[in-house]
Amino acid sequence: MLTEFWTWILDLGNSKTVALLIFFTTFVGIVIYVYSSRKRSERLESYRYVPLMDEDEADRRVKAAEASQAKGEK
Repeated sequence: MLTEFWTWILDLGNSKTVALLIFFTTFVGIVIYVYSSRKRSERLESYRYVPLMDEDEADRRVKAAEASQAKGEK
């Protein structure tokens, strides 16, 4: 039975379907992980404009976000 299963997966037509299911479930899992926590979502949103900011302002915002995250973990 196990050899039949592996033969089915190793067939090129079926392996593409299995790979699609694996990658899709991984993608959905990552999206759920990122947006499930409000604190995590707010922290990620605070990083949104970091590439467009001046270095000093970006450093201050990143340090503030890290400090608030450290407070939330304790």
